[in-house]
Amino acid sequence: MVKENSLPPAYRRIVAKFGTKLLTGGTSHLNQEVMASLVGQIAGLQRQGAEMLIVTSGAIAAGRYKLGLSKKVKGIPHKQVCSAVGQSRLMNMYEQLFGQHGITVAQALLTKGDLADRAGYLNARNTLLALLELGVVGIINENDVVAVDEIREAKFGDNDNLSAMVANLVDADLLLLLTDIGGLHTADPHKDPAARLIAEVDRIDAEIERIAGGSASNLGTGGMTTKIEAARLATSSGVTVIIANGREPDVILRAAAGEAVGTRFHPATTRRESRERWMLSGLSTRGKLVIDSGAAIALKKQKRSLLAAGIRNVQGDFERGEIVHIHDIEGVHLGCGITNYSSGDLQTIKGMHSNEIAARLGYDYGPEVVHRNNLVVL
Repeated sequence: MVKENSLPPAYRRIVAKFGTKLLTGGTSHLNQEVMASLVGQIAGLQRQGAEMLIVTSGAIAAGRYKLGLSKKVKGIPHKQVCSAVGQSRLMNMYEQLFGQHGITVAQALLTKGDLADRAGYLNARNTLLALLELGVVGIINENDVVAVDEIREAKFGDNDNLSAMVANLVDADLLLLLTDIGGLHTADPHKDPAARLIAEVDRIDAEIERIAGGSASNLGTGGMTTKIEAARLATSSGVTVIIANGREPDVILRAAAGEAVGTRFHPATTRRESRERWMLSGLSTRGKLVIDSGAAIALKKQKRSLLAAGIRNVQGDFERGEIVHIHDIEGVHLGCGITNYSSGDLQTIKGMHSNEIAARLGYDYGPEVVHRNNLVVL
């Protein structure tokens, strides 16, 4: 058992993905005992100060069991119906289990289109970060009712890739992919007793991809191949990834404490470097904000968000969710950030107090023009 005070600072923000086979224990319905164990570990980490998000499968399985349908039922409409029926049952289970630990949960259903749109990306990011700040555990799943296989651009395809997108979205330290197998092996351990666990992967190359293609590739919905795809996406954003057996005792606690469990994929870059390079590159910058000295001090020394009251000038034409440069009144480049308001909105509300925004615009997207989580200060 891992002691609760052993959580290292490096893994403070964790995204855990639970596969269907794990949550059902290999049966046709949700396994409450398995889920209670997973929830208990997450509750323990949160008590240590960790920030937790869950990407969960299981809705289709829960709905299929409730409807008394065979596992062999195929076709998008049936899957959508099962998902619609099962989502409430899945969330009810999570709510009950987390409630025993005094933890509030929130459901978030996403599609790929939500994150492809600038405003949708910003809305999802800000909402998930706000949940973390409030100590709420977000329970995330793909919106299967509207995201269908025929609409390729609107569908993640599996919750492995969704979990990698979420880890990138919230700047997670660790993405934990939990399934019914102990990690990436040299062969399928269900079929080959000589298969060996690959404990560490420094770089995902053609050999790793080849191994994944023949190593338990039919697991769950996505299989090991999609887990490697997810690991590639997450590690390229500076996130550590671990694939492990969710049935191992205290596996979440042990992974978060840095213990060697499953297969660990090392990040290809640091999280800070990856995000800062993207934001500071100027490739996506659409405008500039000039701020007063008080706002400059708040950003640089107090690590605060940028409010409308501190903005003196707005330059360029940009939409909500785009990147803008930030300068002080002397022309010094202070950094850049993702704006919650368009250039037109900011021309209207610059210099105003936050509680006046809604009355002036008729709506508001929060008090922050650039939230500190979406800000890079030089």
